[in-house]
Amino acid sequence: MYTRRAAVAGGLLAVALGATAAVAATRADPGGTLTARRVPAAVQPVAAPVPVPKAAPAPPGLPKISYWHAAPGLAHDPAAHSVAALVEGLRPHRKVAVYDAPGGKPRAYLPRTISGLPVTAPIVGKRPGWLAVLIPSINRRIGWVPSSSGSVRPLRDQLVVDLSRRRLTWLRDSQQRGQWKVAVGSSRTPTPLGRTFVMGRTITHGSVYAGLDALVLGAVPDDRDALSASLRNGHTAIHAWRDESAFGRSISNGCVRVPPDVQRLLLRHLPDGVPVSVVE
Repeated sequence: MYTRRAAVAGGLLAVALGATAAVAATRADPGGTLTARRVPAAVQPVAAPVPVPKAAPAPPGLPKISYWHAAPGLAHDPAAHSVAALVEGLRPHRKVAVYDAPGGKPRAYLPRTISGLPVTAPIVGKRPGWLAVLIPSINRRIGWVPSSSGSVRPLRDQLVVDLSRRRLTWLRDSQQRGQWKVAVGSSRTPTPLGRTFVMGRTITHGSVYAGLDALVLGAVPDDRDALSASLRNGHTAIHAWRDESAFGRSISNGCVRVPPDVQRLLLRHLPDGVPVSVVE
């Protein structure tokens, strides 16, 4: 509210203008004073409620997303190459049906855990009553679940893998915490582009991994046939690598190789569900 003052017979008269009424005009009355005619404020229209699409019942035999498989028919990620921060993740209460659109067709179940790793799927979109999440075990796909499907948790961290620069950047609350030269996939076995997330960690075998766990990502090889039979069903990962000559090169089977001290740092600070953006 603000106040306007008018000079009247050597004095001041304060006329308050508020949100509920406005001064339309002033006039002199027979007593020699000024009176104001007030006009009611316009009534704001009430917005109509937004309808919430209903979730169709899941049919018998609906497949479950696993470490090796994700059902077809899910929507493409409309912002697959975005590096915008994703600040919330969904932890399902139980296995939940995933739909191809809000109120659309159920395509698969997203379980609470995948191969023993608790699922925290980054949220990439919202509609009334619905959440869109990144789907693991398939690249650049999203699924819609009812917003009551689980608990929503804050996500503070983000990893960005720049393939052209062979560079890994760690951000927390959108502030850079670290940046390192790394090794990425070769032209024959490239690191999959797009948004994915850290599913959790797994043990490694062999001294080349410096005895450190790997961070398993939701992404899988784009061309499984380009890999040896033992690697075709695996996931992309971020893991330590002892050979320093690898860093700054595109030579891996699709994983992101980092110096051992960097992997120790990431393992110490990054929880599951951390969004990962792989860009060129």
